[in-house]
Amino acid sequence: MKNLLKLSALAAAAAALAAVPALAQDAPAEAAAEIMDKGDVSWMMTSTVLVLFMTVPGLALFYGGLVRTKNMLSVLMQTTAIAAMMMVIWVIYGYSFAFGGSSSPFWGGLGKLFLSGVTVESTSATFSDGIVIPEYLFIAFQMTFAAITPALIIGAFAERIKFSAVLLFSALWGTFCYFPVAHMVWDGAGLIFNWGAIDFAGGTVVHINAGVAALVGAIVIGPRIGLGKDMMAPHSMTLTLVGAGMLWVGWFGFNVGSNLEATAGATLAMINTFLATAAAALAWAAVEAMTRGKASMLGVASGIVAGLVAITPACGTIGPMGALVLGVIASVICYFFVAVVKTKFGYDDSLDVFGIHGVGGIVGAIGVGFLSAPSMGGTGLFVESGSVIEQVMVQIKAVGVTVIWTGVISFILFKLVDMIVGLRVPADDERQGLDQTSHGESAYHY
Repeated sequence: MKNLLKLSALAAAAAALAAVPALAQDAPAEAAAEIMDKGDVSWMMTSTVLVLFMTVPGLALFYGGLVRTKNMLSVLMQTTAIAAMMMVIWVIYGYSFAFGGSSSPFWGGLGKLFLSGVTVESTSATFSDGIVIPEYLFIAFQMTFAAITPALIIGAFAERIKFSAVLLFSALWGTFCYFPVAHMVWDGAGLIFNWGAIDFAGGTVVHINAGVAALVGAIVIGPRIGLGKDMMAPHSMTLTLVGAGMLWVGWFGFNVGSNLEATAGATLAMINTFLATAAAALAWAAVEAMTRGKASMLGVASGIVAGLVAITPACGTIGPMGALVLGVIASVICYFFVAVVKTKFGYDDSLDVFGIHGVGGIVGAIGVGFLSAPSMGGTGLFVESGSVIEQVMVQIKAVGVTVIWTGVISFILFKLVDMIVGLRVPADDERQGLDQTSHGESAYHY
């Protein structure tokens, strides 16, 4: 979303249209025709649906294939229920908290509660002066981001958390972590926005935010029973690859849609999303082949997601060759965290949410500071001086604020949820599997 939303300009434009004399009935229609392009609207509607496709069924199948058979349905259920719940919360107060028009650097205020003031005539700004899209469309697009982000977190403690705890934590986390960070990064009044940090489609807002919360959750909840003793291999790499493929396809809505217009800028985000992902998949396979002797399908699927995560903040401002470089670097670093760091420190991040989303998001968010420079093939820097070092320092500062904000608040929220409903299922339920014990169903019948 790149430094989004010029809300003050949007309000001024809306006020100007409202002031048009009643006798010039066709003048507002002519103005609207000039500033709203059906191609932009059509593309943004498509992008919104693509991001939903990332979540259900994409993320659900990707995570579902990685768990054991007895927990497949529980992962599908958690992902779907979180997405549905966050959509409802988003329109009640989430949109207002993120983009409600407040001048606060930390939250959007109460001005848009229950979508107050939003109509079919109201609009949201794009990156081009005078070009807008319907506000309902912007709300729906952003809603899909709010829906998928807390769903990413559950992979870190899959197979052992209560369904009620998942929903309660997700609602609280969205309120106190996701909405404020989205405002800080993407709203014109936001703290990080005004530093000039580059986050085109959610490296900080989505991936670092979710990845750090996932790590905190994995540590607070503790490892799965039998970790290191029982067989915990993915039950269906077929479904995992299907899910990874859906994520890759849906990610074009995520990244390219963040351009908000069907312009040349969108094509840059598109080719970068192709190339970084392809490079990361190949790099992960190559590292596995060198270190383990064989390249695995699990590794390629992990590389795909690592590349997608890393290119997310950078896709609108770096060049295609920079995307290849970023994909390779992110894949290698994520592999190191998944294969080495996690083992060394002993935390049970079940599906490597921190190792891929958290670490990949950090690599992408910092890497964009280097690769956006024109000398590196990028489109330009956001800090006024244009200095690569200054841009990188701004990116590091943005990463640091996001890590601290979500790390501290997530820890508090996990502890609060544990006191209210309890985080972990009983040991017998965990051994039997959450499909039956939490939902009374099974993903498979033999």
